[in-house]
Amino acid sequence: MEILKERYLNFRYKGIIGIVMIFALIAAILFIERSGISYNYEKKQLNFLPKDKIVTKAEACKALPKTALVIINSAEPDSVNAYEQFKVIFSDMKIGYDTVDLASSSELNFTKYENTVLLLSDITPMGTNILKLCEWVYDGGNAMFALTIQKSAYSSVIETKLGIIEASYGNAVVDSIWVNEDFMIGGGRAFSIDDGYESAWAIQLSPENTTVHAYTNDERRLPLIWETSYGDGMFVVDNFGLYEKVMRGFYVASYSLMSDVCVYPVINGSTFYLDDFPSQIPSGNSKYIQRDYKTTIRDFYVNIWWPDMMNFADRYGIKYTGLAIECYDDSVDGTTSAAPDKGTFLNFGNMLMRQGGEIGYHGYNHQPLCFDNCDYNGYFDYKTWENYDAMKSAFDELVDFCDELFPGIDMAIYVPPSNILSSEGRNFLLEEYPQIKTISGIYFEDADIEFSCVQEFDVSPDGIVDQPRVVSSCKMEPFMELAVISELNFHYINNHFTHPDDALDPERGAELGWETLTEYFDDYLNWVYSSSPGLRNFTGSEMSAAIQRYAALGVTKKLTDTELTLELDNFYDEAQLMIRFNDKKPEKAKGGKLTHITGDLYLLKANADTVTVSLKE
Repeated sequence: MEILKERYLNFRYKGIIGIVMIFALIAAILFIERSGISYNYEKKQLNFLPKDKIVTKAEACKALPKTALVIINSAEPDSVNAYEQFKVIFSDMKIGYDTVDLASSSELNFTKYENTVLLLSDITPMGTNILKLCEWVYDGGNAMFALTIQKSAYSSVIETKLGIIEASYGNAVVDSIWVNEDFMIGGGRAFSIDDGYESAWAIQLSPENTTVHAYTNDERRLPLIWETSYGDGMFVVDNFGLYEKVMRGFYVASYSLMSDVCVYPVINGSTFYLDDFPSQIPSGNSKYIQRDYKTTIRDFYVNIWWPDMMNFADRYGIKYTGLAIECYDDSVDGTTSAAPDKGTFLNFGNMLMRQGGEIGYHGYNHQPLCFDNCDYNGYFDYKTWENYDAMKSAFDELVDFCDELFPGIDMAIYVPPSNILSSEGRNFLLEEYPQIKTISGIYFEDADIEFSCVQEFDVSPDGIVDQPRVVSSCKMEPFMELAVISELNFHYINNHFTHPDDALDPERGAELGWETLTEYFDDYLNWVYSSSPGLRNFTGSEMSAAIQRYAALGVTKKLTDTELTLELDNFYDEAQLMIRFNDKKPEKAKGGKLTHITGDLYLLKANADTVTVSLKE
């Protein structure tokens, strides 16, 4: 030891040793960091299904038993609009059904079905069938009036059977809806309705034999959703008169009130997308950032915005999915240039993945994948790509850029800029980039443009998972709050996206200030997670893997006085289902695990293709 010490002291270049050790330490840290990213990224809760196990919803629904009868009147616009929504509701709930259109047929046979849904405002075309319906319900059937009923001679015949003791010929305005906490996930509060109008039948119910689940949030407390028993069966009435996509979850909740037990598959996932992240940070100053923080946009992103977003991730278990943009030039001729600031891009990406998140593709620049046949109808000033090769050159640059910075990382998600994607652009992605397994557009159409990427939760015949993002921004507007509660009760999902520059854009709340926006965001997160036991935090690819399993699943139930048995078709490794136990109470599950959500609602995680739930006496 003394000899080594003496040699070191006599070594004339010992200063170099210190420098070498410092560089070795830096290299070790970088190696550990990179190794950590790969390890975290590979630990997925769910992986994509093998190709031979992928089943679309349409394919899964073909084998479903027909347990519901849907009655429509194609001569009535509201009936047609509602039917468009219910076709999706039934396919997603995996409920087989038959449809009778009173505009062309009056042959109705209720006895073959468990439930009947009437998509009629005017029930006059039912004729004497309305009496047959009441007899069937009295003997144990279940009927749901999903449209606001018009006062008529025929409605007068059944008013008392629906629990109505007084009914006017007029309608009342619905500009808010209060939802009982034990009825819907996320309930126990009021929701405002934009552009409310006279859409509800002005009625008064008997308190003895009706249960009201939702009503207007004013002194009238006008019933909007209620159930009433009739003989051995039940009537459910929806009285809010809104036949839009955003209300689907309310109809699902209403439908689930019928039958002793209602079972339907759900996705069960919560995903948060960061659009345009990582990307080049804008230079200069922002009016609102300067006002509140006296700093540049860059320093705000690095020192305030990102630490706040990471804090939300730590508190709620969020796993962000970042959507990479290499630059913001307007080049559409195939000429590209490397990003000038790789360091910040790399640091943000590393931190995101170390936190458990992932990165997807957004674009080389922010120009949608469209050729000159795409018309933006004045909503956007984007360019169109000059040709196929130009589009490929730009996207190749993005892929190479991400591979250089994040080697070995799987990138399976594509989100179109401004949610615009042409059919040619979609085919281009499938042809050239087989690593892309998911395209994530939006759930609600937000602009009248031909190439808006509006989706349902499904797997396309070509195998691509359609995963629409549902809500956005930090401050939930009334429409978005409705969307959140609706989708929690329909698919048991929360799918959100935001942009780093929300704090710069007055249209997205920048005038309120980032501190206020974070308070709104925290309120939204607290509401979602406190209302949704067992809601799983996913990356984008994990959510898509859950959608694959959900789309393929078919459910058949068998119910006795003591046991509920579920047979699951196309089961792979796990399945998520929502169960409302109306007249039965669960005890324990074999082949799965039950989690109580609220009221009579339970979440079931199935671990086998047959699940048996014992029922309390």
